[in-house]
Amino acid sequence: AGDMILAGLIDLGLSRDWLQELILGTPVDATLSVTAVVRGAISAPLVTVETAAEQPERRLDDILAIIDSAAVDQGARETAASVFRRLADVEGAIHGVPPERIHFHEVGAADAIVDILGAAAGIAQLGVTDCFTRPVAIGRGWIDAAHGALPVPAPATLRLLEGIPVFESDFEGEITTPTGAALLSALTGGKPAPGLFVPVRSGFGAGTRDPSTHPNCLRLVLADLQVPGPMFVLQADIDDMSPEFLPPLVQSLFDAGATDVSSHPVQMKKGRTGLRIEVLAHGAAIDSVQNAILSESTTLGLRFWHVQRQVLPRTTNRIEWRGFSIRIKSSVDADGHVRHKAEYDDIIAAAQALDIPPLRAKEEIERQLGAGDVT
Repeated sequence: AGDMILAGLIDLGLSRDWLQELILGTPVDATLSVTAVVRGAISAPLVTVETAAEQPERRLDDILAIIDSAAVDQGARETAASVFRRLADVEGAIHGVPPERIHFHEVGAADAIVDILGAAAGIAQLGVTDCFTRPVAIGRGWIDAAHGALPVPAPATLRLLEGIPVFESDFEGEITTPTGAALLSALTGGKPAPGLFVPVRSGFGAGTRDPSTHPNCLRLVLADLQVPGPMFVLQADIDDMSPEFLPPLVQSLFDAGATDVSSHPVQMKKGRTGLRIEVLAHGAAIDSVQNAILSESTTLGLRFWHVQRQVLPRTTNRIEWRGFSIRIKSSVDADGHVRHKAEYDDIIAAAQALDIPPLRAKEEIERQLGAGDVT
């Protein structure tokens, strides 16, 4: 649920004062309280969003206007807006109503706006660059909603989880809400959690219910995917696969734990032109990467060997440029020379929002970097 995501982010280190100021800066009549509770044997924060007793039935344009007025990172506003657009599309499809005419009922209430906007902004505030998910538990039974009794999972919840692995739980009642499903879909895109990572911090967000069968908590893990250790190059030559299936193959290799993936044309036997796929991966990920190559491509085999590599120390920071938060990758060579590079995705997103050429945005950001404005 959305409030459990907020609570989990607070447990990871998100400032509750910062979150409270974010809420107070919007035209939503709501306040936030955080209390420590115990769920099962786990102590976790519980977030409660307190709102006026009567809330209007907002349409999509009303909610988008609220999000647009929030003093947060542009990317966070875009994420929150995409969650509500997805909700509108799904609710509209289920009820046979155009998305712009949907009355959001529970989803459009002030607490859901706070949950969605707070989660999107909080993730950006913590400097998270990518999100992943494990299979999602869905309950069973029935719940009461604005449209009457609905089966669990609610139709909107199940529609929002399309493309994401789920499993049925024995728990009677709603385990994943539409708000939680929409956030999970928007933030992760259904990308599975990598098999290899270094936990940096973990946190729990408590739910309001306290069943005796299990701790009702959502666990969030802040992780570093740059895992040290022996490195391998894996290589496969393919001459019978359409190039249009190369992008999903590359994505599946990264999902399997690949550090880098490249491809280039090669001349194969009988004069055929083929593709050579080359993957760099840590030893702990080699099995999952091999499985991805063999299952996601048409190759009948592959080769691999141990390699050594040397990398420069690097950090990721942020600068503010024209109202946008831009990630900056910084590295230091053996002579102590520092190099900065702006994140490509952030440059493109900012340039599109400002309707300027990306190259111009890159040049302006580099001039700002030259002035030493990196924090």
